[in-house]
Amino acid sequence: MTNKWHLKEIVLLSILGVVFAVIYLLAFGIGQGLVGFLTPFGLGPLGYEFIFGIWFIVSIIAAYIIRKPGAAFTSELIAGTVQVLIGSPAGPMLIITAAIQGLGAEFAFAVTKWRDYRLRVLVAAGVFAAVFSFAWHFYSSGFFAYAMWLVAVMFIVRMISGALLAGLLGKWISDQLAKTGVLRGYALGKELQKKRERNDAA
Repeated sequence: MTNKWHLKEIVLLSILGVVFAVIYLLAFGIGQGLVGFLTPFGLGPLGYEFIFGIWFIVSIIAAYIIRKPGAAFTSELIAGTVQVLIGSPAGPMLIITAAIQGLGAEFAFAVTKWRDYRLRVLVAAGVFAAVFSFAWHFYSSGFFAYAMWLVAVMFIVRMISGALLAGLLGKWISDQLAKTGVLRGYALGKELQKKRERNDAA
């Protein structure tokens, strides 16, 4: 598999980044609602953690479909930048957060030298994105001021969310798109086509 990027891959990466920037902003509202609901119970900081994996999902989808070094990182960076441009409440600091999340996801694929895109690697990418982002938020968002038991629970919940909402859901969404045929010109679509051909020949 060549690492050379083609124009159609760059275009798809950009489209994914913009689309998920909008989805991420919508998720912010859901997170606020969860925070408001949990705050009376002293669990407000957990509100965003349950859905935090959503903010990693574009990196999983982009990497799984395109299968090129940098796809996970760049897609997250684009999504973060677009969010800032269209008015995210998080402000410009969000671009740094997006870059760190993208690096976390990219790390999982880099370990396999960008050759393995099975479910376990996609789930690992979601978990690493959670770990990297949590380390950043521990300082940038002042998590160190919380009780250690709460920080531990937040960390665990974010990793689970990354595994499920980014890794598992990201794969499912990508596979459904591939089945429609719209990804025929990309690595995932070509893989699916080869599987169909083998099944037809069997």
